[in-house]
Amino acid sequence: MKNILVTGANGQLGQAIKKVAADYPEFSFVHTDFNELDITSEEAVRSFFAQQEIHACINCAAYTAVDKAEGDEDTAFKLNFEAVLNLANVCAEYNAQLLHVSTDYVFNGRQNVPYSETDDANPNSIYGSSKLRGEAAAIGSNPATIVLRTSWLYSEFGVNFVKRMRELMQEKDSLNVVFDQTGTPTYAVDLANVMLTVLTKVWNEPGSYGGVYHYSNEGVTSWYDFAVAIRELTNASCTVAPITSDKYPTPAQRPAYSVLNKQKIKDTFGLQIPHWRESLKVCIQQL
Repeated sequence: MKNILVTGANGQLGQAIKKVAADYPEFSFVHTDFNELDITSEEAVRSFFAQQEIHACINCAAYTAVDKAEGDEDTAFKLNFEAVLNLANVCAEYNAQLLHVSTDYVFNGRQNVPYSETDDANPNSIYGSSKLRGEAAAIGSNPATIVLRTSWLYSEFGVNFVKRMRELMQEKDSLNVVFDQTGTPTYAVDLANVMLTVLTKVWNEPGSYGGVYHYSNEGVTSWYDFAVAIRELTNASCTVAPITSDKYPTPAQRPAYSVLNKQKIKDTFGLQIPHWRESLKVCIQQL
């Protein structure tokens, strides 16, 4: 039995892991959030590992308030950089595998072909900068760390685009949604399964797996088309109109294009990835 520490367990990805946990009877999960484990304290993390037999850590904890981060840089870096380094250091000491979740926001979005793991990262925002520094610190401290960059995460848990659109479409007759930002939605339950599949292979087929990987669902869309698909699947009568990003200004600049190339993770771990539309149907049915 392998014991897996899940940080940020009350967030949508942490809750997605709880949902699929029963499908992995070979794993025992230790779910924590800030009240149980302050990962911004290396001493607290080391003490926790000393008391528990931890074989792997999936770090779902993060400062994800993208716009708020523009005025709260210290907190963003504390959670997205310093805390990640703490986990990487302690995982290295205890020979535990670290899986850390990162983001498409590490890219500036000026590319027009899907981003691979070797493309230059040049974030536009404090959030993206803090996440990029966390990646580099974790791998620099502990080269066995596996970083999974993902994009446009949604689920039946927490606060996310799908749930918000569904609510607004029930309340309003019309909505405006940006159409000039392109990427790929990721269903958190799919990502949860991928992370546990990755851990299974790491332990069953020992090798050198450390480094950065990209994962999202398959396909490409805009936020506008994503919203239209939600409207269709929920049978909402709300009108959805496309607008440009300048009509909906935000404190943090979003990448205009953040499609991720997933060939590396597919080849390395033998994954077949569902299309975003198929996974969206599953999520809507759960809601």
